[in-house]
Amino acid sequence: MRKFTILLFLLFSFSLLAGCSGGSGGQTSPGQLSVVTSFYPMYDFASKVAGDQATVTNLTPAGVEPHDWEPSASDMITLEKADVFIYNGAGMEHWVDSVLASLQNKNLIVVEASANAPFLAVGGKANAVAAFDPHVWLDPQIAKLEMLTILDSLKKASPEHADYFQANYDKYALEFDKLDGEFSSALVSVPQKNIVVAHNAFGYLCNAYGLTQVPIEGLSADSEPDAARMSEIIDFVSKNNVKVIFFEELVSPKVAQAIAKETGSTTAVLNPLEGISDEDQAAGEDYFSVMRTNLKTLVAALS
Repeated sequence: MRKFTILLFLLFSFSLLAGCSGGSGGQTSPGQLSVVTSFYPMYDFASKVAGDQATVTNLTPAGVEPHDWEPSASDMITLEKADVFIYNGAGMEHWVDSVLASLQNKNLIVVEASANAPFLAVGGKANAVAAFDPHVWLDPQIAKLEMLTILDSLKKASPEHADYFQANYDKYALEFDKLDGEFSSALVSVPQKNIVVAHNAFGYLCNAYGLTQVPIEGLSADSEPDAARMSEIIDFVSKNNVKVIFFEELVSPKVAQAIAKETGSTTAVLNPLEGISDEDQAAGEDYFSVMRTNLKTLVAALS
């Protein structure tokens, strides 16, 4: 976290907020909650549960890779006015602790959606003491657990709408179960179980459905491998008959393309759902549709 930058943000935002804090929590209209989320999956899950009883604002802009994103002064103001702030946790949002410690909004309900998730270390070992893989939402059953945590927070913030929020959650809980069943059925019999991916984002998905993730790079989406790692991946692809190298929509495909060229394989997009474009959202794309696209891509690559 760049402390000097954040300090400048705070000085600017507090100057705008001076004399304006009324302790209302930033409700946008009578009876409607102001909910702020850190990046796309949290936004999608919160929007589905909240329905028309909240205004949900997503901090990370559409189409922006969230790993290294930081809040602006206007984002700080948004948080000062919010009732509920929902973030993934598990190390995904590196800025959260510093920002929350600086807020004057003491009535803000803060929700770490992954708080009850079974964490995977980067090496794939469950609940190990190591750098955790934060991409918990790529396992539909854990994503459902995150939505349940969000449900509890919205009930706390607006208990008079608890039944409404519960009904919305119940509807989508069934969708998570259906999606999980589709993944299980489609991937159980694919002959190839190895997926080579741009960065270490798909551990939860692989752990849930019997696949093995081989990341070109670690948790940072925009890092690049050194020559030794490139050689290792090329050797692995050749020896294990891997036909497709996956890259991500929000990250440059050049490394994946270089490996594909060297090994005679092809490339394809596997979306970690860290963010989708405004156009895709307007067209009706959401967590479930993107995950189903991922499933079709995986089946085609591994069959």
